[in-house]
Amino acid sequence: MGEYHFNVKMACSGCSNAVNKCLTNLSGVKNVDIDLDKQSVDVTTDSSLSYDDVYNTIVKSGKAVHSGMTIVS
Repeated sequence: MGEYHFNVKMACSGCSNAVNKCLTNLSGVKNVDIDLDKQSVDVTTDSSLSYDDVYNTIVKSGKAVHSGMTIVS
């Protein structure tokens, strides 16, 4: 299981919905928690997904990732 935290530039609920949709459609994602006010995204995955997999998926949503870190790998 992996837990990852990202600071993502999101200006509105449409932005957070775009990130949420991309992540929830990614096979292996167990949970997504987005806080628009804090511009944070917390993702829990099964062992098949790496930090880079999750990071690249957020970037593909069109949003800029300012920083990220692995909580549990």
